[in-house]
Amino acid sequence: MRWHRERERERERGRGERGPRAHVHHEDHHHEQHHHHGGLGSFLRSLLAGLPWSERAEQEETLRLEAPPGHAVRIQNANGRIRVIGEDREDIEVRATKVAHAGSDEAAESLLREMRVLCGQVGGVLEVEVDAPRRWQRRGHAHLEVRLPRGTSVEVSASNGKICVENLCGAVRARSSNGSVDVADVVGNIDVSASNAKVCCSSTRGHIVARSSNGKIQLHEHRGSIDASTSNGLIVASMEEVSKEGVQLATSNGRIFLELPSAVDADVDIRVDNGVIRNDRELCKSTSEREGRLRGKLGGGGAPIKLRTSNGSVSLR
Repeated sequence: MRWHRERERERERGRGERGPRAHVHHEDHHHEQHHHHGGLGSFLRSLLAGLPWSERAEQEETLRLEAPPGHAVRIQNANGRIRVIGEDREDIEVRATKVAHAGSDEAAESLLREMRVLCGQVGGVLEVEVDAPRRWQRRGHAHLEVRLPRGTSVEVSASNGKICVENLCGAVRARSSNGSVDVADVVGNIDVSASNAKVCCSSTRGHIVARSSNGKIQLHEHRGSIDASTSNGLIVASMEEVSKEGVQLATSNGRIFLELPSAVDADVDIRVDNGVIRNDRELCKSTSEREGRLRGKLGGGGAPIKLRTSNGSVSLR
């Protein structure tokens, strides 16, 4: 009997010990899961810390310069946006926002110090250029905003970035390799091109030359003449007034939409290789139409209107 009572007490002590142990094990398991998630986050942070662009540094710089005697500015930037704004002012303000990525804060700050905004006059033209070491180009960029007198002519070049030019009374020339070009409220001849992006001009006056390799061209509320072409893309143009130089639009693969004012004197010549021609205007005087070709006169004739596409439709409105 004593032996059985002692065995019962031993079993009870064993059950009492196993109960708390099971509870402690459950808490340890929850802690291990939490530690596992924390370890994954730490691992990811350590992995990103080893990348050459994990740390970021930024710096803003403002330069104020005298306007050049030739009233012309040339701007170059390899990596980053360029925005040019015409204002009622006599000087020129250049704002640069420089951003660098590196493996450490010290390295990022060092890259910022190496990047400079160079300004100088050459032959009466003010030149503004972002100078950076070649190894820096993949790990950072600089955005430029240039505010200058409204009557300035500008030439802008960007390798990897968007270009915006607005509110000027002067000639504009803009080139972008990988970024769109946007020109607005400009009175003066415009020459713009983009290799892999769209070109857009609005509320402009003068002669426009627009080119795009792989992107659409949009020209809105223009007064003057147009010469626009793209290899692969849509062309949309609306004219408030057509000068004697006329309008020439061409695309290899894309549609063309041209909207002309209600009163215009022009000679229309439309050709489509694979597509249709939609004409909402009444053409007169020796109008001829056959498959893929439409010719005729608007009003008394005069300004040449030539529209060409290899694969797409043409709409004259």
